[in-house]
Formats: sequence, structure tokens, C-alpha cells
Amino acid sequence: MPRASDTEALVRFLVTSLVDDVDSVDIAKRVSGDSVSYEISLHPDDVGKVIGRQGRIIKAIRTLARASAGSTGEHVDVEVLG
Repeated sequence: MPRASDTEALVRFLVTSLVDDVDSVDIAKRVSGDSVSYEISLHPDDVGKVIGRQGRIIKAIRTLARASAGSTGEHVDVEVLG
């Protein structure tokens, strides 16, 4: 059964695999009831790499994060703050 830390580790792995400046990646977890939001802060030059063309990469990251947390009943969202 996936845990919240597994979802956070998945998001961190995916984001750090895409960016050049790995040290600048910071993921903050915000919990509100049964909703969890992961806010990604990173170097401005790497924002486009995480978002992707027409948002395809961030949509895929969101889909994987939601699937990872699906069995726990949590609603997961991933936001890029820049």
C-alpha cells in the first residue's frame, strides 16, 4: 500500500530527473483534510523542463502522483511555483 512519503519520493524523483540544477529543487507538502498538495520550487531556468510543451510533462507527473496515492483515498495535486 503506497504511503504519502512514497508519493513525495516519486514526485521528487521525476522532477530531479528532469532539471539541470538538482540542488535548487524544493518540494513542500501541504495537507488539508484528505487533500495533499505538493508545491515544487526550482530554478527559473528549469521551470520549462518540468512543465513541458503545452503542459504535457506536468500533467504526466500529476497523473502518476494521483495514481500513486489512489489507494489511500487522498486527492493529490502537484503545482510548480517556479
